[in-house]
Amino acid sequence: MGNRQRQRGFSLMELLIALMIIGIIATLGIKGYQKYSDAARYEKARYTIKVVGEGLDQFYLANGRYPDLTTWDAMVSAGSPLVQKNMIPADTPALDPWGTPYEGKSGKGDYLLKCAGDPHNPEERGEITRAPGRFSGGGAGQGAAAPGGQGAPAGDKNPGPAGGGK
Repeated sequence: MGNRQRQRGFSLMELLIALMIIGIIATLGIKGYQKYSDAARYEKARYTIKVVGEGLDQFYLANGRYPDLTTWDAMVSAGSPLVQKNMIPADTPALDPWGTPYEGKSGKGDYLLKCAGDPHNPEERGEITRAPGRFSGGGAGQGAAAPGGQGAPAGDKNPGPAGGGK
């Protein structure tokens, strides 16, 4: 009987091997999750820049000029003409998905919007910029403007006035 009782449970070696396998699978899963999470953050930042840029372009089409806004915060605040005229959502964030402030300014004939990109992977997900007729950041085939700053990259339906409206 003593021999039967010893064989009912798992040995310490079997438990350690099972825990190692679970640990390896968990590590691979977490790394995969982080990869897709980082990509989603970058796309969120690109989308936010695009939405504000399109709002500025709409303002230009309606008024013949861009609003005089010296900071990103002025563009997305409740008192902004872009928010008041429903050209951008009222809940547009002031910080990018990594907690860094977006940058932006607009004037009579031009604007420039920036996001620093992913601080942990600047080679693949670097700076995102948008100006009239130009949108850069996001990989191959995206972000290239036609010579002279005119035209818009594929997928950008509302590039604003060609050449910055100058």
